[in-house]
Amino acid sequence: MRETVDIHLGRRVRWRRKHLGLTLQDLADACGVRFQQIQKYEAASNRMSAAVLWKLAKVLQVDIRYFFDGLDSVTHRTSHADNPDDEQHAR
Repeated sequence: MRETVDIHLGRRVRWRRKHLGLTLQDLADACGVRFQQIQKYEAASNRMSAAVLWKLAKVLQVDIRYFFDGLDSVTHRTSHADNPDDEQHAR
């Protein structure tokens, strides 16, 4: 099952990679993994370790916090959408 955090991180990696004009292969080579692994990270099929996030941040030329930007609003919306009781408490 894909977690909201993993989906968000994968989207941030994909957006930054494309923004820099890098292919999956370019990013994979720079990180020392196969391009399929980068695909899986971007699709949130595989979770990224702290070490992988660190490498990605260096290669993608961002602070590691970049990957988590906007995460609070994403997880907040998801948690409320998943819990119908939150609707009652908001009234």
